[in-house]
Amino acid sequence: MHVSRTMATHRSAAEARAGAEGNERLTAITGAVLLALFAAEGVTLLALRGLLYWHYFIGLLLIGPVCVKIGSTCFRFARYYSGHPDYVRKGPPAPLLRLLGPFVVLTTVAVMGTGIALGFQGSSTYHGIPILFLHKASFVCWAGVMTIHVLAYLWRLPSLVGADLRSSRAYSAASVIGGRGLRWSLTAVALGAGLAAAVAGAHLAGSWNR
Repeated sequence: MHVSRTMATHRSAAEARAGAEGNERLTAITGAVLLALFAAEGVTLLALRGLLYWHYFIGLLLIGPVCVKIGSTCFRFARYYSGHPDYVRKGPPAPLLRLLGPFVVLTTVAVMGTGIALGFQGSSTYHGIPILFLHKASFVCWAGVMTIHVLAYLWRLPSLVGADLRSSRAYSAASVIGGRGLRWSLTAVALGAGLAAAVAGAHLAGSWNR
């Protein structure tokens, strides 16, 4: 009886922090996926003329994981500032990272948005400014803020992702936190959606004014 009560107590405590920690793990998983995809995208920049199709393919593939990452981050932001106990206990990011957060989101959307626009509009302009120039300028801004963002969080990724991958006993915290199956399902769906967009739209790379 005492053992059952103890297990129930541990389970209850784990469930109490499931929201914030589950959200953190989802953010870490999608962050790891994005890190790999952005690295692959960076490789295409080394020979852009020859790899333009793959540059565009990977760029479109990123759409799904980027949406999940922005969604999980904004959800944490909303829960923390609305005073939800789990997220308040978890605490906010460091001040510099909180300041950079909106710029990470905005520059990511700008880079991807202008890249997609290039596929549909080619060498057209936006309010008199060439879209290709806007794409390059937003990339420079994105690279600056993203470098700081990645360096700040990179060291935590292995432990957060690893904790979600490890099998666990029925009532351990790792098995309860935030629905591991749901997190990996969301990641798979995000990659599937991105892959569908990439397969359907990568041919638009031919519209780019190189």
